[in-house]
Amino acid sequence: MNDINLPPTAFVGRVLLVSNDAVAIEQLTESMQRFALSAEQCPEVPSALERLKRTKFEAVIVDLRLGSQAGEVLEGARHSPSNEHAVLFTISGSEVEAAEAFKAGSTFVLRRPLSAASIDLSLKVAYGLIVRERRRYFRSPVEVPVAILRTTMPTVHGHAVNISEGGMSVATVAPLGPGDQVQLQFTLAGDEFQFALESTVCWRREQRLGLQFRSSHQTSKLQEWLSRRLEEEIPQSVRDKFSNVP
Repeated sequence: MNDINLPPTAFVGRVLLVSNDAVAIEQLTESMQRFALSAEQCPEVPSALERLKRTKFEAVIVDLRLGSQAGEVLEGARHSPSNEHAVLFTISGSEVEAAEAFKAGSTFVLRRPLSAASIDLSLKVAYGLIVRERRRYFRSPVEVPVAILRTTMPTVHGHAVNISEGGMSVATVAPLGPGDQVQLQFTLAGDEFQFALESTVCWRREQRLGLQFRSSHQTSKLQEWLSRRLEEEIPQSVRDKFSNVP
């Protein structure tokens, strides 16, 4: 099945592919499509470094045939606030190169000559890490009532607009502003668990607040819910590809 026309929400993650090898690019792109990964090709290191500064990627693949500049991409990913935890792959042509790639921070090494089978195997092994990385930034639209509690004011109410691992956007008329600390109480759709998350207001725009969750023992429950939502947003035709992936 060709997944090239899948809508953006159907993709498990976005991958930056840094290589000027046309054959390798074609092989990797075809494999990534089979795994519902959206590939962004970048043949030059300077442009790749710029992309890492401006865009979030769940994985980065760097071709070591680019020479010493390949290491700059690995380093650039590790020093990028949004990509420091991205899954890193390198394409190598020898054991020596592979060893150096691991030392430089590569998570996986794809050995030449590349084949569909070898690429697919590496992507299968890395799949869980890629999904976990996407979940960290995944923002799910929601519409549930939220109670906002603060010791210096009566309880006020609002409605969640979206939620991620790190925070929530809430539509409310509550008289709050950046820096205010509150507790958010809510129950998410399809889940009976009552969340009570200590939060800090990060921004206010008209009648909407952006709140960041502070550390909580309930984080794992939120991660589980987001994982289910992330999986639900991927079409069944794509989910079937990973039904046997551990």
